[in-house]
Amino acid sequence: MALWGGRFKDQADDSMRALSRSVHFDWRLAPYEIEVNLVHLESLIGIGVLSKSDGAILKKGLNDLAKKIGEGSFSYNETDEDVHSAIERGLISECGALGGSIRAGRSRNDLVVTDFKLYLIDHLLEIASLLEDLIEALNSQGLNHLKTIAPGFTHTQHAQPISFAQELSKHSFSLARDIDRILDWQKRNSLSPFGAGALAGSSLQPAPEQSAKQMGFNGVHKNSIDAVSDRDFAAEALFIMAMIGVHLSRIGEEFVLWSSTEFNFVEIADAFSTGSSIMPQKKNADAAELARGKSGRFIGNLTTLLVVLKALPFAYNRDLQEDKEPVFDSVDQLLMLLPAVTGMVQSAKFIPNNISSGASAGFTLATEVADYLAKKGVPFAEAHEVAGKCVQYCESNGLQLDQIPEEALLKLHPQLGRDLYQLLNVEAAVDSRKSTMGTSPKSVELAIRDLNKEVEMYAEAISRIRAVFSGMISQ
Repeated sequence: MALWGGRFKDQADDSMRALSRSVHFDWRLAPYEIEVNLVHLESLIGIGVLSKSDGAILKKGLNDLAKKIGEGSFSYNETDEDVHSAIERGLISECGALGGSIRAGRSRNDLVVTDFKLYLIDHLLEIASLLEDLIEALNSQGLNHLKTIAPGFTHTQHAQPISFAQELSKHSFSLARDIDRILDWQKRNSLSPFGAGALAGSSLQPAPEQSAKQMGFNGVHKNSIDAVSDRDFAAEALFIMAMIGVHLSRIGEEFVLWSSTEFNFVEIADAFSTGSSIMPQKKNADAAELARGKSGRFIGNLTTLLVVLKALPFAYNRDLQEDKEPVFDSVDQLLMLLPAVTGMVQSAKFIPNNISSGASAGFTLATEVADYLAKKGVPFAEAHEVAGKCVQYCESNGLQLDQIPEEALLKLHPQLGRDLYQLLNVEAAVDSRKSTMGTSPKSVELAIRDLNKEVEMYAEAISRIRAVFSGMISQ
């Protein structure tokens, strides 16, 4: 039986049915819909719309249907318009005409958005756990390279020497912000839309707060029109996933460069590389390249939904059928991409000698000259100018900064003394930056270990949320 059509004389045209049909992509919401219906069933029994005996039949029917969906023995067919009609067809098959009673007091409008929110809670938590794995991989590699000194880059030019551990762990901090955004998303979006009906609320759902609590939500939307039309949560989730994609793209870009013949900082494991169909010697960093390339897909999915939402009148409009595929695609791509990037990082073999060989190239120690003068009371603008003159002198004479003759130093500035030479090496430059955000090995190690503790707290928060939604989240 169709969910609508009683007032229509004519059947929908085949092209309209094809356009309207969404079951081929929204079927993945089926487990969540079963769970929402079980909660809704309790409400209908509680207010006397259904008897306890009929409720028991429907409860068994829903549970049996859930089992068949899990086993794959029940799925949608060509007559189903969407996941809702497929589930109702299945429930009627299990319970007879009584199965149609489950529709009382709810609408597809509030049902689908509830399903969708629960789906996102489930899958964003899974993504957060995968981000934890990637952070652990980056930080573990970083702790092995605290004393590996690398050239730091700005504008892709050699800038200052740094601990390579800081270079690796910088990605961990951005990924930790992604986890934090997911947890913040969950907090802000833990409001149930169920009970909003089509748009005006439901006379058969007088206390939606109880259903919300049973489903794990912290509360309910206070405006039923907003409840059925709100897709901020989906757009925000797409932004979070796009941001994760951007961060993975930056990791990918660095691994592509670092694994090149010109850099040769890292060897990417065969398991995370591919070859060429024509050049047998090739070993391509395809995991890194795909991480870089898929960022466009994540950004595109966010843009898609924002354009769909722009200027939509309230409350529900069929345009909102277009909200799910971009989200499903971003979720699927991240669940596939994150383990591959994590594996690439975990198995990477860094080459310390190659990493360190260029740490002082390009006069990366010039800032040490300026800092030296500044500590002696020379205004930094003047100190900066003098350091630039030192670089100019070296370029003209084919020298490095620590090779400038003492008499030449004095001509460049009277306060440039012999003690400057002991500062003009990459180890001293790195060790001197001891602030909490600095690049000294001790500072970087402390920062990494502090971040690891923070990620452990995130993991505990994720576990708590999972426990709250344990009855709703179908693994």
